[in-house]
Amino acid sequence: MKPQTAELGFRVKSGWAAVVLLKGPANSPQLCDVRQIDMSDPQLPETRQPYHAAMGKLETDRRKINRHVDVVRRIAEESIATLLASYRRTGYTIGRAALVVGSQIDPESITNPHIRAHAFEGRLFCSVVERALQQHRICTDVFTERDAYDKAAIVLKESNENVRRMVQNFGRAIEGPWRAEQKFAAVAACLALHESLTSQYLSSTNANTSGN
Repeated sequence: MKPQTAELGFRVKSGWAAVVLLKGPANSPQLCDVRQIDMSDPQLPETRQPYHAAMGKLETDRRKINRHVDVVRRIAEESIATLLASYRRTGYTIGRAALVVGSQIDPESITNPHIRAHAFEGRLFCSVVERALQQHRICTDVFTERDAYDKAAIVLKESNENVRRMVQNFGRAIEGPWRAEQKFAAVAACLALHESLTSQYLSSTNANTSGN
């Protein structure tokens, strides 16, 4: 089977991520797969929110935090490796991914301890997905929920409403859930696919120019 180029989108959450795989063309992408991956240990519920202590307070014990973060990194790496291996077996070549996160605010700038804990976790789970993908030589970009649809509208040269309609229509092709998390993962995949196909086009154009 000849490999097909397809790109990944993630909506990263605490302890898990929604994943969408799309293939081209960029202006009319096709849904290839939707799934969820784990980044925490079900046997250790505290790894889902490693910066939270009892009663929702900010965890301050560095030993506990480091132990839980190590588990998160290991499981994220395993989940990404399994994900990519399954796509290779089905004939997809992946070189790019985009991640949608809730926020990119610096946790240290947040005074409320509980909100700071959430910010630390948001940064952690985003970073472990990025790192795991980059270990497989997959380029990554990160967008926030607030900006994702507007960015997709700009790069696809469509209205925000048309992008939302396209993303909504993806859900008609699957049997599983198509909630906000899957939709944002689809938007991320659209952005990754557009960037990948644009880079391929520019590389081809430059090669032809050099050949002449």
